[in-house]
Amino acid sequence: MAHTSVKIPALNKSISIPTGLFINNEFVPSVDSNDKLECFNPSTEEVIASVVSASPADIDRAVAAARQAFKTTWGNNCNGFQRSRLINKLADLIERDAQELAELEALNNGKPVKVARDFDIGDSVQCLRYYAGWADKITGQTIEVDGTVKMAFTRHEPIGVSINMWAWKVAPALAVGCTIVMKPSEITPLTALKLSELVVEAGFPPGVINTVPSLGPVGGAALAAHPDVDKIAFTGSTITGRKIMEAAAKSNLKKVSLELGGKSPQLVFESADLDQAANWAALGICYNSGQDCTAGSRIYVQDTVYDKFMQILVSRVKATTMGDGFDDSVAGGPVVSKTQYDRVWSYIESGKAEGAKIVLGGEKRSGKGFFVDPTIFAEIRPDMKIVKEEIFGPVLSVGKFSTEEEAIKLANDTTYGLGAGLHSTDASQCMRVSAMLEAGTVWVNQYNLLANSVPFGGKKQSGIGRELGSYALEEYTSVKAVHWNIGEKLEWPL
Repeated sequence: MAHTSVKIPALNKSISIPTGLFINNEFVPSVDSNDKLECFNPSTEEVIASVVSASPADIDRAVAAARQAFKTTWGNNCNGFQRSRLINKLADLIERDAQELAELEALNNGKPVKVARDFDIGDSVQCLRYYAGWADKITGQTIEVDGTVKMAFTRHEPIGVSINMWAWKVAPALAVGCTIVMKPSEITPLTALKLSELVVEAGFPPGVINTVPSLGPVGGAALAAHPDVDKIAFTGSTITGRKIMEAAAKSNLKKVSLELGGKSPQLVFESADLDQAANWAALGICYNSGQDCTAGSRIYVQDTVYDKFMQILVSRVKATTMGDGFDDSVAGGPVVSKTQYDRVWSYIESGKAEGAKIVLGGEKRSGKGFFVDPTIFAEIRPDMKIVKEEIFGPVLSVGKFSTEEEAIKLANDTTYGLGAGLHSTDASQCMRVSAMLEAGTVWVNQYNLLANSVPFGGKKQSGIGRELGSYALEEYTSVKAVHWNIGEKLEWPL
């Protein structure tokens, strides 16, 4: 299958990228479609590559490959030690190629190379190694029923064929023995295709991991409704999550885990270290240019320290530079697409129209690139769109509170529940407030840092299920109970 050479002018080099569908360890064309996905460089707005877009027939072919591998070379036919060895090998190869993968990320989604390499790709390597350690430690229970005549035990078995996104989902799925059909974002599929080359080099059997770039309403919809897919793991919008759940219910009642949107709050109490709270608040909204499901897009500050905190916060965010990802001096890049750029600016204009006060930013740049400079709104109301809706860009709303009870009420006044943060040096207050915040992850005196060993997921309309830690293994296994009669005699008729 054809490759394309992707040029990186800033480095005076090119990267070879496969442009086909990755099925059965081969890059292949579509069986019935000539549709292509155009991949843009969001810093220059230029097309950098076109890749094959999977059709429903291609999805059928990928699912069949995954099912065949599950029945023959993977699943219960490959022991935990063997799975661990392959997952570790894949991690080694990603680590080896981290610089090139980071450059490709920067080219396709605008993220700074150093951030992609040291954070995203580095964490992916760690995640794979973490779950490689779990692969031969999947255990059930022996349950006492009646010791003289009967025993029971449980087996945690791989659920079957899954649809996934990289690292957080692929690693636990592989560890327990699932096979995978992965549909990456239609906007940024290049890294997933490049990683597929490493799957072959690592030695995974054909069909264990398949990569099918496609439009969501085509490939994603086909997978969600596919009768031979046993599990859907999805990261994205709440609207799409609802459609996936509906399709899963109407097809084969496949297992579903969803990591969806957020409108995450941070609370800054008067006892907080304001300098540190401002640093974490800046990270919460500026990291990845605000394109983060846990972006801390609402901050509420106790009125006694509001003015002082705002001065520090504005200085911290103002020091954040957004630019081309190949410039090591920048902390953030453009948003990922023209669609996202227009969406973010529609919210900024909405905030202005609804009467919020712009403290920083809010002006468009001239020239090429989908850049949005960090924007801070003050004097907000709970009914404003910028306060209620997920923006997925570097737009921050800041409000005030007087009491702890008011702070908790403001923080929880959302349909989402993915992340939340609080800053305070009062240990009792930290315990009280963290218990009352309605979010799957609560950070105390920090924000947005995760660990592969700690579960992550949402409450309310931010999703169902958990990723990371041992909890993620449950999403990719089914528990079988075996009742074993060792002495009970049945008299018949009863």
